[in-house]
Amino acid sequence: MDSKEYISNREKLYNQMEDNSLMIILSNLKSQFKNEVQRNFYYLTGIIEEEDIVMLYKHNQKVTEMLFVHPYDEYKAKWVGTNLSKEEAKIKSGIFSIYYLEEWKKVLYRLLPECTWVYLDFNRQDSETNLSEEEVLAKEIKEKNPWISIRNAHPLFAKARTIKSKKEIEQMRKAIDITQKGIEAILNHIEPMMEYQLESYFDQAIKYHGATGYAFTTIAASGKNGCCLHYQDNNTFMKDGDLVLFDLGAHYQMYCADISRTFPVNGRFSPRQKEIYEIVLRGQEEVFQHAKPGITTKELNQILIQFFAKELKRIGLIQEDHEVSKYYYHGVSHHIGLDCHDLCEYTPLRPGCVISNEPGLYIAEENIGIRIEDDVLITENGCENLSKGILKTVEEIEAFIAKGKGK
Repeated sequence: MDSKEYISNREKLYNQMEDNSLMIILSNLKSQFKNEVQRNFYYLTGIIEEEDIVMLYKHNQKVTEMLFVHPYDEYKAKWVGTNLSKEEAKIKSGIFSIYYLEEWKKVLYRLLPECTWVYLDFNRQDSETNLSEEEVLAKEIKEKNPWISIRNAHPLFAKARTIKSKKEIEQMRKAIDITQKGIEAILNHIEPMMEYQLESYFDQAIKYHGATGYAFTTIAASGKNGCCLHYQDNNTFMKDGDLVLFDLGAHYQMYCADISRTFPVNGRFSPRQKEIYEIVLRGQEEVFQHAKPGITTKELNQILIQFFAKELKRIGLIQEDHEVSKYYYHGVSHHIGLDCHDLCEYTPLRPGCVISNEPGLYIAEENIGIRIEDDVLITENGCENLSKGILKTVEEIEAFIAKGKGK
């Protein structure tokens, strides 16, 4: 995405900041994985670098933006590559006041006497005994400038990130398209094997098609493992007659896909597996029918629970409505974006929200765990299934597997 996107993102923050205030966002996450950058820093700048700092200064209703980056390091360049130059950082972010990191405290203490509020992002967790960098900085600022009020910037980002821009939705569509390629690679090779062996076909396919990483750790859960919501061992042999539940997603330029599908290991659903699968699929359609502006994700979940209660009583699995919780024990929806469970305001849905639709039924005593998940854009009058191209009906799945095996 070009700098216009990040300029627009910063405006969403300025509009919420008090006058005579300063926002300081650190990119201070050191990780071997590039896509684990501090999301709010990326949201403001489009930059993926550790230890950079962005400051937004709002004084007398006038806004000043400052970005602090690393100077060129010849030794580092030879070993791991170069950081962005000042000019490259300017082009990427659209911020024109670029400084080297060594200057940032001097600039900070020049601005603080004019400030009443300082915003820091306190959401990230450190160890139980160590203060986060934001907490250390907040303490330092208060000791030297006791009149300043420290505020948490996280709610401001939650409000800004709840509604996705057209460019963000484009990035998510790309992540979903890549995920689809990975799922089709799984189906081209599905047969009794270790869960991690089948998972590896997804890994290769999304890398080949341009994924910049994984939205989260892949779940490949066969048989009874499919009833454990966050099963990640992926080290069980998938038997003929098992179902295997995949919860997975490619990551593209910091944006996530989050898709779940459940497949028969031998290519054919048993009558019982098909019966339960189609209840889940119809439950998902029920949620699609109700997903629109003004409804909450909690209300969508209640709609699904009521549907499941009726269906599970019909097939004799339960006798009372409250028994649904034995077989369905998670929410049907969460927001998706820069994170798989994205930062958001928990308010009624609005156009531009992107959420999951992920009903599931988990019958451990029958070794049946089924979840079907798509990524959904809330529109002016309803919703759009962004992942509608990923096959999911019984007929589609069985036909695709049969074709891949030449049957």
